[in-house]
Amino acid sequence: MRDRRLDKILITVMTYPHPSTAHQELVCTAGVNESGEWIRLYPIDYRYQPQDRQFHKYQWIEVETDKPDANKDNRKESRKPDLDTLRIVSDRLDTRNNWKLRREIIDRMPHLTRHQLEAAFEMDKTSLGIVRPSRIIDLEIRDADPEWKPAWQKELSQLRLFGPQPKPLTKLPFSFHYIFECEDSRNPHTAMCEDWELGTLFLKLRELHGSDEIAANLTREKFLNELCGPTKDTRFFMGTFFPYNTWLVLGVFWPPKDRARSLF
Repeated sequence: MRDRRLDKILITVMTYPHPSTAHQELVCTAGVNESGEWIRLYPIDYRYQPQDRQFHKYQWIEVETDKPDANKDNRKESRKPDLDTLRIVSDRLDTRNNWKLRREIIDRMPHLTRHQLEAAFEMDKTSLGIVRPSRIIDLEIRDADPEWKPAWQKELSQLRLFGPQPKPLTKLPFSFHYIFECEDSRNPHTAMCEDWELGTLFLKLRELHGSDEIAANLTREKFLNELCGPTKDTRFFMGTFFPYNTWLVLGVFWPPKDRARSLF
């Protein structure tokens, strides 16, 4: 049964793109509607969309969506967007006054621990949420396969008779994994960070310094010591790796700490 509706969403999550045999390319995209509910928009081939539909984080968009086929995606928040109907309806919410405009929305959202998110997934397929870590221990750099898997390499190299031609997409040679604790942690959690901004920062730094290792270490410095530093009220936007109850960091929210609140 179709469930067509018009959604208004503040985009908060965009992950680094990866190839797709079915959709050419995919960017995991999610945000919050005006009622404070999470919505995942899938699929979106972001870089192949016309410029007037290339939204950014913290912009409001409107788009008509349908409920996806449960056999393909049964996660609670997932919606299939009709990208031809997508409109950007606001400028990007700025970070003035200690991120006031963004915090007015994010601070009202439920904040859970990693264990609570896992329990929610088991109960009703909740697959998006916010975690405020009690302690962020490290951002671990791990070697990754430097090449896309063969099926994706074929997709990226195959010329098409119809539609847009494949665009170059660099595979990151490392993966980055946050190690953190929550209030109810017995042992630290580990979660890979797939934030698009992390990937693009690494590529810019590699071009600047000509070294994978230097770029990786400087990326770690930014995403650990700055975004998760002692002056920041850091939150993780987390989501599942379909179809498993495995949680990834899809984005980082890092406003300055509220000094008035920290006094009490």
